[in-house]
Amino acid sequence: MLCNFSSPVLVRALPPVLMMEFLLGLFGNGLALFIFCFHLRPWKSSTVLLFNLAVTDFMLTLGLPLRAIYYLLGIRWTFSGGLCKLCLFMLAMNRSGSTFFLMAIAVDRYMRVVHPHHPVNSLSVTKATLGALGLWLVTISMTVHVFTLQHVNTTYCESFMVDTESRGNLSWHKFTFLFSFYMPLLVILYCTFHITGHLRKRQLAQQAKFKKALYFIIVVVVLFIVCFLPSNITLLFVWFKMLSFKDCASMEHITVVFYVTISLTYLNSVLDPLVYYFSSPAFKNICRKALHLPQEETVESTERKTRETPTHSISQL
Repeated sequence: MLCNFSSPVLVRALPPVLMMEFLLGLFGNGLALFIFCFHLRPWKSSTVLLFNLAVTDFMLTLGLPLRAIYYLLGIRWTFSGGLCKLCLFMLAMNRSGSTFFLMAIAVDRYMRVVHPHHPVNSLSVTKATLGALGLWLVTISMTVHVFTLQHVNTTYCESFMVDTESRGNLSWHKFTFLFSFYMPLLVILYCTFHITGHLRKRQLAQQAKFKKALYFIIVVVVLFIVCFLPSNITLLFVWFKMLSFKDCASMEHITVVFYVTISLTYLNSVLDPLVYYFSSPAFKNICRKALHLPQEETVESTERKTRETPTHSISQL
Protein backbone atom coordinates (compact mmCIF):
# COMPACT_ATOMS: atom_id res chain seq x y z
CA MET A 1 0.00 0.00 0.00
CA LEU A 2 1.30 3.44 -0.94
CA CYS A 3 1.07 6.13 1.75
CA ASN A 4 -0.27 9.61 1.02
CA PHE A 5 1.12 12.41 3.24
CA SER A 6 -0.27 15.96 3.19
CA SER A 7 1.38 17.69 6.13
CA PRO A 8 0.65 21.44 6.48
CA VAL A 9 4.40 21.92 7.00
CA LEU A 10 4.98 21.04 3.36
CA VAL A 11 2.22 23.35 2.17
CA ARG A 12 3.56 26.33 4.13
CA ALA A 13 7.32 25.87 3.89
CA LEU A 14 8.10 24.46 0.46
CA PRO A 15 6.43 26.92 -1.99
CA PRO A 16 8.50 29.97 -0.91
CA VAL A 17 11.69 27.85 -0.73
CA LEU A 18 11.14 26.40 -4.21
CA MET A 19 10.32 29.80 -5.73
CA MET A 20 13.41 31.36 -4.14
CA GLU A 21 15.53 28.54 -5.57
CA PHE A 22 13.88 29.02 -8.96
CA LEU A 23 14.51 32.77 -9.15
CA LEU A 24 18.08 32.69 -7.85
CA GLY A 25 18.98 29.58 -9.84
CA LEU A 26 17.48 31.01 -13.03
CA PHE A 27 19.45 34.23 -12.64
CA GLY A 28 22.77 32.65 -11.59
CA ASN A 29 22.81 29.85 -14.14
CA GLY A 30 21.33 32.00 -16.87
CA LEU A 31 24.15 34.49 -16.35
CA ALA A 32 26.70 31.65 -16.29
CA LEU A 33 25.40 30.18 -19.58
CA PHE A 34 25.45 33.65 -21.14
CA ILE A 35 29.08 34.10 -20.12
CA PHE A 36 30.07 30.60 -21.29
CA CYS A 37 28.37 31.00 -24.67
CA PHE A 38 29.19 34.59 -25.59
CA HIS A 39 32.16 35.82 -23.57
CA LEU A 40 34.45 33.03 -22.37
CA ARG A 41 36.89 32.19 -25.15
CA PRO A 42 38.74 30.00 -25.88
CA TRP A 43 37.13 27.00 -24.20
CA LYS A 44 39.17 24.35 -22.43
CA SER A 45 38.23 20.81 -21.42
CA SER A 46 37.42 22.06 -17.92
CA THR A 47 35.12 24.71 -19.43
CA VAL A 48 33.07 21.94 -21.04
CA LEU A 49 32.42 20.37 -17.63
CA LEU A 50 31.44 23.68 -16.07
CA PHE A 51 29.13 24.47 -18.99
CA ASN A 52 27.34 21.13 -18.68
CA LEU A 53 26.96 21.64 -14.92
CA ALA A 54 25.31 25.00 -15.65
CA VAL A 55 22.99 23.29 -18.17
CA THR A 56 21.88 20.68 -15.62
CA ASP A 57 21.22 23.35 -13.01
CA PHE A 58 19.33 25.57 -15.46
CA MET A 59 17.12 22.66 -16.59
CA LEU A 60 16.46 21.69 -12.97
CA THR A 61 15.21 25.17 -12.08
CA LEU A 62 12.63 25.03 -14.89
CA GLY A 63 10.69 22.33 -13.03
CA LEU A 64 10.62 24.12 -9.67
CA PRO A 65 7.62 26.44 -10.33
CA LEU A 66 5.41 23.41 -11.05
CA ARG A 67 6.50 21.84 -7.76
CA ALA A 68 5.83 25.11 -5.93
CA ILE A 69 2.30 25.27 -7.38
CA TYR A 70 1.78 21.62 -6.44
CA TYR A 71 2.55 22.27 -2.76
CA LEU A 72 0.80 25.66 -2.77
CA LEU A 73 -2.46 23.95 -3.82
CA GLY A 74 -2.29 21.63 -0.83
CA ILE A 75 -0.21 18.84 -2.44
CA ARG A 76 -2.57 18.49 -5.40
CA TRP A 77 -1.23 18.02 -8.93
CA THR A 78 -3.64 19.85 -11.25
CA PHE A 79 -1.69 19.17 -14.45
CA SER A 80 -1.59 15.99 -16.54
CA GLY A 81 -0.07 12.73 -15.31
CA GLY A 82 2.44 12.80 -18.15
CA LEU A 83 3.64 16.26 -17.13
CA CYS A 84 3.99 15.00 -13.56
CA LYS A 85 6.30 12.18 -14.64
CA LEU A 86 8.23 14.49 -16.97
CA CYS A 87 8.73 17.02 -14.15
CA LEU A 88 9.91 14.31 -11.73
CA PHE A 89 12.25 12.89 -14.39
CA MET A 90 13.76 16.31 -15.10
CA LEU A 91 14.36 16.93 -11.39
CA ALA A 92 15.88 13.47 -10.81
CA MET A 93 18.01 13.52 -13.96
CA ASN A 94 19.45 16.97 -13.38
CA ARG A 95 19.98 16.39 -9.66
CA SER A 96 22.05 13.29 -10.49
CA GLY A 97 23.71 15.12 -13.38
CA SER A 98 24.84 17.85 -11.00
CA THR A 99 26.53 15.35 -8.68
CA PHE A 100 28.30 13.58 -11.56
CA PHE A 101 29.56 16.78 -13.16
CA LEU A 102 30.72 18.13 -9.78
CA MET A 103 32.63 14.86 -9.39
CA ALA A 104 34.15 15.25 -12.87
CA ILE A 105 35.16 18.85 -12.08
CA ALA A 106 36.87 17.70 -8.87
CA VAL A 107 38.74 14.95 -10.76
CA ASP A 108 39.79 17.48 -13.41
CA ARG A 109 41.21 19.83 -10.77
CA TYR A 110 42.89 16.89 -9.00
CA MET A 111 44.65 15.82 -12.22
CA ARG A 112 45.81 19.36 -12.98
CA VAL A 113 47.26 19.91 -9.49
CA VAL A 114 48.58 16.47 -8.51
CA HIS A 115 49.42 15.10 -11.99
CA PRO A 116 50.02 18.22 -14.10
CA HIS A 117 51.90 16.36 -16.85
CA HIS A 118 49.32 13.61 -17.39
CA PRO A 119 47.97 13.40 -20.99
CA VAL A 120 44.38 13.72 -19.75
CA ASN A 121 45.08 17.37 -18.90
CA SER A 122 45.62 18.13 -22.59
CA LEU A 123 42.33 16.67 -23.79
CA SER A 124 40.76 18.57 -26.66
CA VAL A 125 37.39 20.26 -26.30
CA THR A 126 35.91 17.65 -28.65
CA LYS A 127 37.04 14.73 -26.48
CA ALA A 128 35.88 16.52 -23.33
CA THR A 129 32.48 17.01 -25.00
CA LEU A 130 32.28 13.29 -25.76
CA GLY A 131 33.09 12.56 -22.11
CA ALA A 132 30.32 14.94 -21.03
CA LEU A 133 27.87 13.19 -23.37
CA GLY A 134 28.87 9.91 -21.73
CA LEU A 135 27.99 11.34 -18.30
CA TRP A 136 24.63 12.48 -19.67
CA LEU A 137 23.90 8.98 -21.01
CA VAL A 138 24.76 7.41 -17.65
CA THR A 139 22.56 9.91 -15.82
CA ILE A 140 19.60 9.43 -18.16
CA SER A 141 19.85 5.63 -18.05
CA MET A 142 19.85 5.75 -14.23
CA THR A 143 16.81 8.02 -13.93
CA VAL A 144 14.57 7.14 -16.91
CA HIS A 145 12.76 4.62 -14.69
CA VAL A 146 10.95 7.57 -13.08
CA PHE A 147 8.43 7.32 -15.93
CA THR A 148 7.38 3.89 -14.57
CA LEU A 149 6.76 4.93 -10.96
CA GLN A 150 3.25 4.41 -9.65
CA HIS A 151 1.28 7.09 -7.79
CA VAL A 152 -1.54 6.96 -5.24
CA ASN A 153 -3.91 8.90 -7.47
CA THR A 154 -3.84 11.44 -10.27
CA THR A 155 -3.49 14.39 -7.86
CA TYR A 156 -0.41 13.07 -6.00
CA CYS A 157 2.93 13.65 -7.74
CA GLU A 158 5.94 12.34 -5.81
CA SER A 159 8.84 10.20 -6.98
CA PHE A 160 9.50 8.89 -3.46
CA MET A 161 6.55 7.06 -1.96
CA VAL A 162 6.43 5.13 1.32
CA ASP A 163 5.25 1.67 0.31
CA THR A 164 4.29 -1.04 2.79
CA GLU A 165 4.98 -3.58 0.05
CA SER A 166 8.20 -3.99 -1.91
CA ARG A 167 8.30 -2.52 -5.41
CA GLY A 168 11.27 -3.18 -7.66
CA ASN A 169 11.26 0.11 -9.52
CA LEU A 170 10.96 2.12 -6.30
CA SER A 171 13.90 0.21 -4.78
CA TRP A 172 15.97 0.99 -7.88
CA HIS A 173 14.94 4.64 -7.53
CA LYS A 174 16.26 4.71 -3.97
CA PHE A 175 19.46 3.00 -5.03
CA THR A 176 20.17 5.47 -7.84
CA PHE A 177 19.41 8.38 -5.50
CA LEU A 178 21.92 7.12 -2.92
CA PHE A 179 24.51 5.96 -5.46
CA SER A 180 24.53 9.29 -7.30
CA PHE A 181 25.51 10.95 -4.02
CA TYR A 182 27.82 8.59 -2.14
CA MET A 183 29.93 7.51 -5.11
CA PRO A 184 30.68 11.12 -6.23
CA LEU A 185 31.17 12.10 -2.57
CA LEU A 186 33.90 9.49 -2.10
CA VAL A 187 35.62 10.59 -5.31
CA ILE A 188 35.42 14.29 -4.38
CA LEU A 189 36.79 13.65 -0.88
CA TYR A 190 39.62 11.56 -2.35
CA CYS A 191 40.53 14.39 -4.72
CA THR A 192 40.33 16.97 -1.95
CA PHE A 193 42.59 15.09 0.48
CA HIS A 194 45.19 14.38 -2.21
CA ILE A 195 45.20 17.96 -3.50
CA THR A 196 45.63 19.28 0.04
CA GLY A 197 48.37 16.75 0.82
CA HIS A 198 50.17 17.46 -2.44
CA LEU A 199 50.22 21.22 -1.87
CA ARG A 200 51.41 20.87 1.72
CA LYS A 201 54.08 18.34 0.79
CA ARG A 202 55.50 20.66 -1.82
CA GLN A 203 54.91 23.72 0.38
CA LEU A 204 52.82 25.34 -2.34
CA ALA A 205 49.70 26.15 -0.32
CA GLN A 206 50.84 29.73 0.32
CA GLN A 207 51.30 30.59 -3.33
CA ALA A 208 48.35 32.54 -4.73
CA LYS A 209 47.71 30.24 -7.69
CA PHE A 210 47.62 27.10 -5.56
CA LYS A 211 45.56 28.81 -2.88
CA LYS A 212 42.91 29.39 -5.51
CA ALA A 213 43.02 25.73 -6.51
CA LEU A 214 42.59 24.72 -2.87
CA TYR A 215 39.75 27.17 -2.28
CA PHE A 216 38.03 25.93 -5.43
CA ILE A 217 37.99 22.28 -4.39
CA ILE A 218 36.88 23.23 -0.85
CA VAL A 219 33.95 25.17 -2.32
CA VAL A 220 32.95 22.06 -4.30
CA VAL A 221 33.11 19.83 -1.20
CA VAL A 222 31.17 22.19 1.07
CA LEU A 223 28.51 22.83 -1.56
CA PHE A 224 28.14 19.12 -2.26
CA ILE A 225 27.77 18.14 1.39
CA VAL A 226 25.46 21.00 2.39
CA CYS A 227 23.04 20.44 -0.48
CA PHE A 228 22.94 16.64 -0.81
CA LEU A 229 23.93 15.08 2.52
CA PRO A 230 20.74 15.85 4.55
CA SER A 231 18.36 14.21 2.06
CA ASN A 232 20.54 11.13 1.65
CA ILE A 233 20.88 10.60 5.40
CA THR A 234 17.12 11.09 5.85
CA LEU A 235 16.40 8.58 3.08
CA LEU A 236 18.52 6.01 4.91
CA PHE A 237 16.48 6.64 8.08
CA VAL A 238 13.26 6.15 6.09
CA TRP A 239 14.64 2.99 4.59
CA PHE A 240 15.71 1.51 7.95
CA LYS A 241 12.46 2.49 9.64
CA MET A 242 10.48 0.69 6.94
CA LEU A 243 12.14 -2.56 8.06
CA SER A 244 10.24 -2.52 11.36
CA PHE A 245 7.22 -0.26 10.76
CA LYS A 246 4.60 -1.08 8.15
CA ASP A 247 1.83 1.46 8.84
CA CYS A 248 1.68 4.88 7.20
CA ALA A 249 1.05 6.88 10.39
CA SER A 250 4.35 5.83 11.96
CA MET A 251 6.23 7.00 8.85
CA GLU A 252 4.68 10.44 8.44
CA HIS A 253 7.12 12.61 10.43
CA ILE A 254 10.33 11.16 8.97
CA THR A 255 8.83 11.25 5.45
CA VAL A 256 7.88 14.91 5.80
CA VAL A 257 11.44 15.68 6.90
CA PHE A 258 12.69 13.82 3.83
CA TYR A 259 10.44 15.83 1.48
CA VAL A 260 11.80 19.04 3.00
CA THR A 261 15.44 17.95 2.68
CA ILE A 262 14.98 16.76 -0.89
CA SER A 263 13.70 20.22 -1.77
CA LEU A 264 16.90 21.63 -0.28
CA THR A 265 18.93 19.60 -2.79
CA TYR A 266 17.70 22.04 -5.42
CA LEU A 267 19.64 24.72 -3.55
CA ASN A 268 22.61 23.22 -5.38
CA SER A 269 21.45 24.97 -8.55
CA VAL A 270 21.60 28.29 -6.68
CA LEU A 271 25.08 27.76 -5.21
CA ASP A 272 26.79 26.15 -8.23
CA PRO A 273 27.49 29.60 -9.77
CA LEU A 274 30.05 29.93 -6.95
CA VAL A 275 31.91 27.04 -8.59
CA TYR A 276 31.96 28.89 -11.91
CA TYR A 277 32.97 32.12 -10.16
CA PHE A 278 36.00 30.51 -8.51
CA SER A 279 36.83 28.36 -11.54
CA SER A 280 39.00 30.94 -13.30
CA PRO A 281 39.98 34.63 -13.07
CA ALA A 282 38.58 35.16 -16.58
CA PHE A 283 35.08 34.02 -15.64
CA LYS A 284 35.24 36.03 -12.40
CA ASN A 285 36.20 39.26 -14.18
CA ILE A 286 33.56 38.79 -16.89
CA CYS A 287 30.94 38.19 -14.21
CA ARG A 288 32.01 41.23 -12.21
CA LYS A 289 31.95 43.33 -15.36
CA ALA A 290 28.42 42.14 -16.22
CA LEU A 291 27.26 43.04 -12.69
CA HIS A 292 29.11 46.41 -12.84
CA LEU A 293 31.45 45.46 -10.00
CA PRO A 294 35.13 46.54 -9.75
CA GLN A 295 37.60 44.17 -11.40
CA GLU A 296 39.95 41.99 -9.36
CA GLU A 297 43.59 41.39 -10.14
CA THR A 298 44.39 38.03 -11.69
CA VAL A 299 46.94 35.62 -10.26
CA GLU A 300 49.29 36.43 -13.12
CA SER A 301 49.23 40.16 -12.43
CA THR A 302 49.73 39.55 -8.72
CA GLU A 303 52.74 37.31 -9.34
CA ARG A 304 54.16 39.86 -11.77
CA LYS A 305 53.92 42.58 -9.14
CA THR A 306 55.62 40.26 -6.68
CA ARG A 307 58.53 39.78 -9.05
CA GLU A 308 58.74 43.51 -9.60
CA THR A 309 58.70 44.18 -5.83
CA PRO A 310 61.11 41.73 -4.18
CA THR A 311 60.37 43.03 -0.69
CA HIS A 312 56.87 41.49 -0.80
CA SER A 313 56.88 37.94 0.52
CA ILE A 314 54.64 35.20 -0.83
CA SER A 315 52.85 34.99 2.48
CA GLN A 316 51.58 38.55 1.94
CA LEU A 317 49.73 37.62 -1.27
